[in-house]
Amino acid sequence: MSAGNGQTGGGDRRGQPGQKKTGRANGGPNRLDNRKGNRPHGAGGGKRPFAQKAGTGTGAGKGANAGSAADAGAQRPGARAAKVTPGLPVRRAAVAVLGKVVHNNRMLASELDAVNGHPLYRALADNDRALLRAILGVALRRRGQISDLVEKLLDRPIPEKTGRVEDILHVAIAQILFLDVADHAAVSVAVDEAGGDRMARPYKGLVNAVLRRLIRERDTLLADQDPVALNAPGWLFQRWRDTYGAETARAITAAHMEEPGLDLTLKPAENAAAWAARLGAQVLPTGSLRLVEAGRVEELDGFSEGTWWVQDAAAALPVRLLGDVAGLNVADLCAAPGGKTAQLAAAGAKVTAVDISNNRLKRVSENMARLSLDVEILAADLGKWEPAAPFDAILLDAPCTATGTARRHPDMPWLKRESDIATLAEIQGRFLRRALSWLKPGGVLVYCTCSLEPEEGERQIEALLAEGAGVERVPIASGEIAGLDGLVTASGDLRTLPCHWPSDQPRMGGLDGFFASRLKRVG
Repeated sequence: MSAGNGQTGGGDRRGQPGQKKTGRANGGPNRLDNRKGNRPHGAGGGKRPFAQKAGTGTGAGKGANAGSAADAGAQRPGARAAKVTPGLPVRRAAVAVLGKVVHNNRMLASELDAVNGHPLYRALADNDRALLRAILGVALRRRGQISDLVEKLLDRPIPEKTGRVEDILHVAIAQILFLDVADHAAVSVAVDEAGGDRMARPYKGLVNAVLRRLIRERDTLLADQDPVALNAPGWLFQRWRDTYGAETARAITAAHMEEPGLDLTLKPAENAAAWAARLGAQVLPTGSLRLVEAGRVEELDGFSEGTWWVQDAAAALPVRLLGDVAGLNVADLCAAPGGKTAQLAAAGAKVTAVDISNNRLKRVSENMARLSLDVEILAADLGKWEPAAPFDAILLDAPCTATGTARRHPDMPWLKRESDIATLAEIQGRFLRRALSWLKPGGVLVYCTCSLEPEEGERQIEALLAEGAGVERVPIASGEIAGLDGLVTASGDLRTLPCHWPSDQPRMGGLDGFFASRLKRVG
């Protein structure tokens, strides 16, 4: 489970203990969605990746330098309304949100929240929001590649205080190279956006010249790149090479460059084939449904009836490792946003869902209400909390770097630092040992993370077993996960990678990167 990504409790899990909520709290429909720029691997030099004036004069259309419709009212009484360049409000919002993510370390999901997200995003109509998400998805999935291009297009540094020049260029290049946007339109809007920013205004000519040169030389520039190596931070790409080998590391990064399909988990009583036909989805080997998302999730058949919830197919596997949980008292630790909670409750378990964040637990409550599932929901810090009685089974989805979720959260690689791994590994080890003490003798605990880093997965279990702490590993059999031998390690743990399940249709392939190990308390 990601640390602080809107899916889980924060990285250190400090918070408010002991507040109970009911699983049938009233709430509107809510999507269950189970997650400073690092230098990309292969990017050259030590200078900033955009840096020199490439020319003067705009020459890129005549749109007025106006803000979004929401901003257009700040004018003198009686003055004529400023003309708003078509498409400018969406691009302005994209530039603002991208800046928040890469410069202020803000989670993309938080900035795109319909209620509490960035005000420029919330001011957009639904169709414009969809365009903005598409632009940001590409700008982040291709961030390393775009940074490399900007660096090659510029020759010498410009002053640091240039407003949003970097982000304006990234948004424009994402559209010119990777989206179906007319070149002239992307250039014109970018120049107008620079003109509307006080600090970026002196660099309108730079923006115009860089983008026009890109258009002229795109084929040569792209042919000179290694996109797979560029589109991950260098430290992270090297870690994957060291852990999984060069070929698999490249396959992981290549999978992150593709927007994934939408995965749904059905309630156990539902007919997967019938729902796949109804939704235009594919039934995956594990039973999840996968479709290319069309429109709002809340408008898909079965959402309002509580038939299914959104959950990556890999995220749905750890609960299966607990076996038949009907009638058992089961703790779901670090439970938000609640996909695994829903699985447990739908399978008949008596679930206690614990998370440190009241805000995230509000979403869990809303989702359980939509799904008509009864769950005890508790806000607590796992570093301090003690249950009233031991559990039959526990699922610990520990806070982690979430490096396995970049398919669905393309901001994640650029928000993390290598030092985060050791910090979170220490928290994971503490939580794991505390959780084991809350099991009944003979009880089973499944430990999982959505990280690709061995310190947050395999090495946690190796260290625990080396202590001889009254626990044993219960190896996973491939039959428990639809006969998928390639997902089970030699030690009997689960390890999924983003490059698993390749497909001729890129959006229909891949999995989030997950690790899971099943442990039994003995003695």
